[in-house]
Amino acid sequence: MGKILFFILRIFKGIRLTWLRLIGKTESDIHAQRIASGKSWEEFCDNLKTAGAALVYPGTPRDSFQQAEGVRYLSRLTRAALEAYVEYGDVEFPELRRMVHETVKLGADNPDNFYLNAQISGTYEYRIIGKRNSIDYLGFFTQNGIYGTPGGMAPCGVLEGKDLEMEDDGRFEIIVSKERRAKNWLKIEDASSLLMVRQTFLDRSNEQPAELRIENMDGRKVPNPLTPDKIDKGLSTAALFVVGAPVLFAKWANGFKKHTNQLPIFDPAVSNAAGGDASIIYHHSYWRLQDGEALLIEFTPPDCDTWNFQLNNYWMESLDYRYFPISINKHTAVMGSDGKIKIIVSATNPGLPNWIDTCGHPEGTMCLRWYRLRQGESPVVPACRVALQQDIARYA
Repeated sequence: MGKILFFILRIFKGIRLTWLRLIGKTESDIHAQRIASGKSWEEFCDNLKTAGAALVYPGTPRDSFQQAEGVRYLSRLTRAALEAYVEYGDVEFPELRRMVHETVKLGADNPDNFYLNAQISGTYEYRIIGKRNSIDYLGFFTQNGIYGTPGGMAPCGVLEGKDLEMEDDGRFEIIVSKERRAKNWLKIEDASSLLMVRQTFLDRSNEQPAELRIENMDGRKVPNPLTPDKIDKGLSTAALFVVGAPVLFAKWANGFKKHTNQLPIFDPAVSNAAGGDASIIYHHSYWRLQDGEALLIEFTPPDCDTWNFQLNNYWMESLDYRYFPISINKHTAVMGSDGKIKIIVSATNPGLPNWIDTCGHPEGTMCLRWYRLRQGESPVVPACRVALQQDIARYA
C-alpha cells in the first residue's frame, strides 16, 4: 500500500513541476515566497491548532487531570517535531537524536528502550559508525512515510546487532543504501524518511548504550547553508506529525476499550505500519480500576529473547519510569516457584513482588511485548482479573 501511495505522490509531484515550469517558477521559488510572505509560519500555526482534535476524539477522558496530560502530550510532540524536522531535519547532513525519551513519549514508548532517530532520504547513501558497548539489544531500522499519513510508517530495512560484523573492540560500520552491500548493509528505498535505532536494556543501571554517529557518504564535512525550502518543508512535516500521530493513537486507545483489563494479541500488520518492530509480538490494551481495586496479570513466559510489560496513560505515553515502578521485564521480574510471572497493577504498594504503580491514574493503556520468540514458540495470552487490593495476597 505504501508503495502505491508513493507512486501516486510522484505522479502529483510531476504534474506540479510541469505546472511550475509553465509559469516560469521552481519549487524553490514557491518555498521562498511562502517563507518571505509569512504564509509558511501561518499555515504551521493553523495546522497545529487542529492537533487539538485528538483531545476530543471519541472516548477520550474529559476530566481536567487527563486533559492536562493530553495538552502536555501535544506540547511534547510539538517540541519533538520541531527538533526532528526543522532543527535536525537536514537529510543531507543527518544527526542521530533522541526524539522519544523521558519527557517526549509516543505510542506506548518502551521504558526499556534507548531510541535514536535520524531524518534520511533515499536520494543519498549514509554510513553509520559505531561501537557496540554492553547494551543487551541493538537494532537498526529504516522506515518509509510519516506518522499520521495514509501509508503510515511502513518498515523497510532491518539490521540487528547479532548480525553485525564487528572488530574485536566492538567497533563497526554500516552502509545505508538502496544497493545491497557485502556486509553490514541497511536497506533504504526512494520513500525512506527515517532511520531508527532501538537499543533495549535488560538492566538499565549497568548496561551502556552503543556509541553511534551517521554521515552522508558524499564526503561533506559541514552542512550547506540554510534554505527556505528546508524550513518550509520542515514546518509542514512537523505539523503533519503533531496532527497525525496523536489522532492515530487516540483511535487506538478508544479501540482498546473493547477488551479493558485484558491483554489480547495486537494485529502485527497495524503495529508494523505504526513503526513497530516486526520481530516483537505486542499485546496492546486498556486498563481501568476503581478505588481499592488491582489488576492481576499472570502468565508463563514463552521461550524468547526477553519480554516486558508497561503501564501508560490514556494518550499512550509510558508513565514516568524515572521515579515510579511502571514497567517490568525478564530481568527485573520475580518468577514464582511454579514458573509463572504474577504482576500486580494498583495504586498502592501491596508489599509483594512485581508491583506496577498506577501513579494516580484511574485508567489508561498498557502493553506486553514478547521479543523474538524462539523457534516453535507461540505468544502467550496472559490471564487477567480484577480483585480488591485487600485480597491480592490470596492470588499473588
